[in-house]
Amino acid sequence: MPPTTPDNSSETNRLLRAAAEGKADGWDALLGKHRERLRRMVSLRLDRRMRGGIDPTDVVRQACADAAALRAEYFQHPAESFFLWLRRLAGRRLQDLQQVRLGEALPATGREFSLRRGPPPAATSFAIAAQLLGQAAQPSQAELRSQRLARLEDALNAMDPLERETLALRHFEQLNNAEAAAVLELPEGDASRLYLRALKRLKEILSSAAGGTTEKRS
Repeated sequence: MPPTTPDNSSETNRLLRAAAEGKADGWDALLGKHRERLRRMVSLRLDRRMRGGIDPTDVVRQACADAAALRAEYFQHPAESFFLWLRRLAGRRLQDLQQVRLGEALPATGREFSLRRGPPPAATSFAIAAQLLGQAAQPSQAELRSQRLARLEDALNAMDPLERETLALRHFEQLNNAEAAAVLELPEGDASRLYLRALKRLKEILSSAAGGTTEKRS
């Protein structure tokens, strides 16, 4: 059976068939198609203590090596879209690297990479706040940005964790609703409603974080 699923785009399925037939350019093209999305995910979920110590590009490179070693398994049983499979590998590679760097013990299976370890690290309020604010344009803005970041982080901490996670998936990782639903293990309708609720809450938070200038003008 060809290693294709309805969850993949037609182009991804074409490349999967080429890779399964042993065509190197098919496999290379598959990985190249998704590298930037994977790097975005890793950057978002990187522990703040590891920023500067772990390069997201290196994590993605290791995840692609894991995928190459495990691709026969995926070809035989493609139970999820190819991108979500790669995303899972990258998330678990990031989790393992962070645990080692932070001096935390890995599971009893040791340091050998395993698909059976837990989900990718969650996107923290700090990471989401940093994404929302972006980088300060001038060094003189750094202190103001730091203050705004702290206020926004506190506000995001008050959100429901599932709402925060769906924001990370849809707004920052740019997963579509079907992909986000699969990651969250929710029906697509529930995932869509959750995202709309999270967006509404985010707008309230951003309005509040603006500092009350609207109230002073009214």
